[in-house]
This record gives sequence, structure tokens and C-alpha cells, in this order.
Amino acid sequence: MKKSELIERLAEKFPHIAKNDVEKIVNGIIEKMIDALNNNDRIEIRGFGSLFVKTRRGREARNPKTGKRLTIESKRIPFFKAGKELKELINKNG
Repeated sequence: MKKSELIERLAEKFPHIAKNDVEKIVNGIIEKMIDALNNNDRIEIRGFGSLFVKTRRGREARNPKTGKRLTIESKRIPFFKAGKELKELINKNG
């Protein structure tokens, strides 16, 4: 599902809220989630899962095409871990 589809479905489910307002709400939630992850905060949505940031350490690598050695610097990567209820729902309906 794309963000635009989510906005559309929410606007249909809540017809008393203008579609522009639904879009602002969704964008606001995503913005706050990004802010939290940038601050190394963990986001937990009970029954759905959690989002958090891990740091992948730097390493030496090689370009497979040229064979040239490269240094890959460490970087922060967002991770999602599905909650127990979400896993159960997916397996029940899958």
C-alpha cells in the first residue's frame, strides 16, 4: 500500500474529515516517527510492531566489477520488528 492509498482509504473511512486534513495527519505522523528515529528513540505500536535504528559498522569491501578495494563507512539503518499479534494475524489469514 502506498501512502496515497492509505490517505484515500482513511478519507473514505472517516468522511467527516476532509481529505486534505487526513493527508496532513498522515504526513505529521510520519514526520514525528522520523524525528523519533533520528533521536535514537524506539517506536512501539502495540499489536503492530516496533521501529528502531541500528548502526551497521564500517567495513572493507571490493568492487566486484573492478576488484578495487573500498572502505564502507558505518551507517544507521532503520529496522522493523513485527509484533506478536501482527504475526498471528498474518499467519491466520495467510
